[in-house]
Amino acid sequence: MSPDHVLVFGGTSDAAILCRMLAQCRIRYTLSVATPTGLAAVQSLGAPVIQGRLDTATMSSWILTHQVDCVIDAAHPYAQQLRETIVAASLKTGCPVIRYERPTPVDVDAHPLLTYVRSIAEACERITPQQQNVLLTTGSKDLARFRQLLSDKTLYARVLPTSEVVAECESLGLSYAQIIAMKGPFSAAMNHALYDMIQPDVVITKESGQAGGFTEKVEPCLSLGIPCIVIQRPPLNFVTHYVETLHDLDACEALFRSWQQKESFDEKSTISD
Repeated sequence: MSPDHVLVFGGTSDAAILCRMLAQCRIRYTLSVATPTGLAAVQSLGAPVIQGRLDTATMSSWILTHQVDCVIDAAHPYAQQLRETIVAASLKTGCPVIRYERPTPVDVDAHPLLTYVRSIAEACERITPQQQNVLLTTGSKDLARFRQLLSDKTLYARVLPTSEVVAECESLGLSYAQIIAMKGPFSAAMNHALYDMIQPDVVITKESGQAGGFTEKVEPCLSLGIPCIVIQRPPLNFVTHYVETLHDLDACEALFRSWQQKESFDEKSTISD
């Protein structure tokens, strides 16, 4: 396969890197991001961008209308709804999908202060009555759910510093002292200083991988003696549907280089014919 037009999904740093690789290999692509925050993260690319959430019908129509012959799903590991929509659009259009799944962190050893759970609900259930101050490093997407399930707790939320996100935090009843509006990822030293200042009884985070600063979020908890609850990634339910699932950026670059070489070979063959 040597695609003529690739549609990349994802407003993450990983997606931006993949787009730069495609550009270096002279492979035409369009990037789709769901939020203004995602758009801001990729503005330096200077490539065509679709902004906004797409349903299956809209996504399928765009793929067919713009003659997309390969989709790369490089969305955040927790963007389960988008992942389902991409697969549904692929089935509808017959367009192959490659999934880039950032590597799962493996450098944090088992520790008594670390608790792994499968869902937001389970994370909230693991918080004890004595743990009143809860620091969320899970972003703003699920903040309303945490607010609902932890209505008797004092929540501190580290979120992106946009007016929309801060307004959402305020609408959920968080005071200015409970809103930590910062753009990450952060170093372990930065997280250590934040945790030391807030003194949370427990931290809730996600298994975001190296790109999301997972290790840097967890290790300061352990050094400060703060319990940390980690919400694990949702399972890759569609593995059998993807033509390839890649977990390494170098592997992605090698694939794009192979496309470029095949295209160059095809061009030479056409000239010689």
